[in-house]
Amino acid sequence: MQKIYFMSKQFSDLGINSELQARLKDIDIIEPTEVQKKVIPFILQRKKDLVALAKTGTGKTAAFGLPLLQLINPKKNTIQVIILVPTRELGQQIHTNLNLYASYNPEISVIGLFGGTTIKSQLEVLKRTVHIIVATPGRLLDLIDRKSIDVTNTSYLVLDEADEMVGALHAEVENIFKEVPKTSRILMFTATMPGKIKQLVQNYLSKNVSTIEADMSTVGHQGITHQYSVVEPIEKLDILLHFLYAREGEKGIIFCKTKAAVNKLGKNLAKNKFSSGTLHGSLSQGIRDRVMGQFREGHINVLVATDLAARGLDVKNLSYVINYHLPDTYEAYVHRSGRTARAGEKGLSLTILQKEEILDITDFENELGIKFTEVKKADSGSIEENNALLWARKIFKTKPNRTVSDDFKSKVKTIFHHLTKEELIEKILANHLNHLAQTGSSKSNFEKILKKDRK
Repeated sequence: MQKIYFMSKQFSDLGINSELQARLKDIDIIEPTEVQKKVIPFILQRKKDLVALAKTGTGKTAAFGLPLLQLINPKKNTIQVIILVPTRELGQQIHTNLNLYASYNPEISVIGLFGGTTIKSQLEVLKRTVHIIVATPGRLLDLIDRKSIDVTNTSYLVLDEADEMVGALHAEVENIFKEVPKTSRILMFTATMPGKIKQLVQNYLSKNVSTIEADMSTVGHQGITHQYSVVEPIEKLDILLHFLYAREGEKGIIFCKTKAAVNKLGKNLAKNKFSSGTLHGSLSQGIRDRVMGQFREGHINVLVATDLAARGLDVKNLSYVINYHLPDTYEAYVHRSGRTARAGEKGLSLTILQKEEILDITDFENELGIKFTEVKKADSGSIEENNALLWARKIFKTKPNRTVSDDFKSKVKTIFHHLTKEELIEKILANHLNHLAQTGSSKSNFEKILKKDRK
């Protein structure tokens, strides 16, 4: 594959027309990113297929979206562009952004085809003029099988996050390749080049396909601090809670390997009064949309998710990513850590390991060209102190029980009425710590908590 590099500095230099430039200015997009500098002129000026190596968060949607909007002929009543995505969330995100860019020209029609919306409503939309489709492979194939959509005039087929679609979605993607015209230009965007991606390129893209790289040695890792902490299995939750309490108010994503693990951890965070939500493929689209809306708007600060559910999500001001379970592949780690440190910001990727997984870190370092730093886990005294603080917060956030009779409340108040606020707090705390010590926790740890304040 021939490598192409373009280094123009402004959108006008890249070939973007004045109408689109004005629209970008309206939405405060002024300076093109590296991948945009390279991809936009290629799409506008060349006729070749393209493989673009670019990690999440580098501005890929605008890189392919802006030139394709410019190449659309709004007078033609045909589907001219198909954009395939691995998840509904990513599809919705791209659909929203393209409509934002395209608002300068109301004649251009962009629609989304993915789960969460009834087939019936999508069939109604398809009766109108449609120029650009953003779709998940399964939903698009369903509509093709129903003869409800005509893709035979497609000029451009875009695969975003292609490396995610060559797993479970591989067969569906191949079937779509067979449905679109062989004359369609293929634009493939991927963060990694696994064997299945190379096979797709070989089977379906032209022999003179070009590749563009957006400084893969740094992009996606730039600004990210990679850390790991080694814990015993029984300590895992306590160590996580200690971290979250220290970063309270900051926004982050915790990755788990399975849906069951996501649900279990989500319940534990809720029990400890963290503003959190869960995201995985078994949740209804309505619930997933609501959770993501709350997360983006800052109503919840912590998202517990599986890899696929969080794929391609672009959330601003994400301070950290936690790998509660080590990912199975290097590619998955790249995509997880790439959620943070966007747009020049700094971010942390923390992996919580068990002893038998330490050797895996070296493999990740060698394969990805990054350096991990070990962070010693919090000591037992700090953990116990943190748990006591979480207990106090639970009390603070507990809603009063309105069913308790006034007579009973009066009797309880009589017992405590001679105590000051400070005395009451001290007695409640002492009772809590004594109870924990009696139920198996180390007494010395509680003594550490008590002595801290005396120093």
